[in-house]
Amino acid sequence: MNIHEYQAKAVLQQFGVPVPRGVPLMSVEEAEAAACELGGPVWVVKSQIHAGGRGKGTFKETPQAKGGVRVVRSVEEVKENVAAMLGRTLVTVQTGPAGRQVNRLYVEDGSAIAKEFYLSILVDRETSRVSFVVSTEGGMDIEEVAHSHPERITTFSVDPATGVQPHHGRTVAKALGLEGEQAKQAAKLVGQLYDAFTAKDMAMLEINPLILSQGGELVCLDAKISFDSNAIYRHPDVAALRDEAEEDAKEIEASKYDLSYVALDGTIGCMVNGAGLAMATMDIIKLYGEAPANFLDVGGGATKQKVTAAFKIITADPQVRGILVNIFGGIMKCDVIAEGVIAAVKEVGLKVPLVVRLEGTNVELGKAIIAKSGLNVIPADDLDDAAQKIVAAISIL
Repeated sequence: MNIHEYQAKAVLQQFGVPVPRGVPLMSVEEAEAAACELGGPVWVVKSQIHAGGRGKGTFKETPQAKGGVRVVRSVEEVKENVAAMLGRTLVTVQTGPAGRQVNRLYVEDGSAIAKEFYLSILVDRETSRVSFVVSTEGGMDIEEVAHSHPERITTFSVDPATGVQPHHGRTVAKALGLEGEQAKQAAKLVGQLYDAFTAKDMAMLEINPLILSQGGELVCLDAKISFDSNAIYRHPDVAALRDEAEEDAKEIEASKYDLSYVALDGTIGCMVNGAGLAMATMDIIKLYGEAPANFLDVGGGATKQKVTAAFKIITADPQVRGILVNIFGGIMKCDVIAEGVIAAVKEVGLKVPLVVRLEGTNVELGKAIIAKSGLNVIPADDLDDAAQKIVAAISIL
């Protein structure tokens, strides 16, 4: 689960992390009060969407205007820029051409920046430990830095048995070229960020940029946090931060049924059991010249109701021109899938081609249920056959 920048900074403040003062707002009417509360003389007006690249983004309505993060120097400018950004559609490198509507803004104290750094924390799957990524190249695309200047990136893992130790702080300070008081601040910050990461079950914490102010203070100028969705139940305060307006409506609906669903840009809807099989299904669709409209794993223990819900979610996508159901029944029984598909089709109708490939537990029973249903379903013998048939079916529409 992702949250907005201002929410991320509020979470970090609970652990003593230094961040600039700021005021979130959701209406133009709040702008003047927010600016006056902070006092100036420099403010930063920031669009709040779940995507990076806001500063370089453009608004669909006013593409010639400056981006989604703006530095201003008067209360009037704060009001003008809030009015110009709120409710508009911001397009960044991460939103895609559709962009995201800006429903929230954050007005923040301006900062006098001496240096910019990059710092992030994530879970390293290879070591099964929390790892830090640190670079002197703050404010830049870290992937580009890794490609062009890998020597400017320092990474290290933290042993969960010991937690953060003094040498971790020294590693960060050395990587960023900090000495004396600033090195002490870096060591303290490393501990604070690690505590926040582990205490709140974060999946990723990114500070870009982490700045050294002209006054010699380390400050987290931006913050991006995503949480482990499987652990949200342990943190009702975090769950309350969810902004469903930033999420795909189909993904929200899928979460209600504990379905693993991700919306994509293709035209073939997929319903599969097992993440690996789902990825293979998506790959073979691409192999035959089309693109998947979603990733959808119904899981090994799906019920008829769960399968029905999954089918409804797929058919609700206007981009879907065909549907491929690919089930290998182990724990999941093929007859349960068949009954769920039939129930969903009878309820919502079938307006696009449907190819069903079943294999495994109760496969013959599942095939018999579909055959007797009278539905216009195209059977497939294996995954390759299924992919070719669904691609061929939508090509003649």
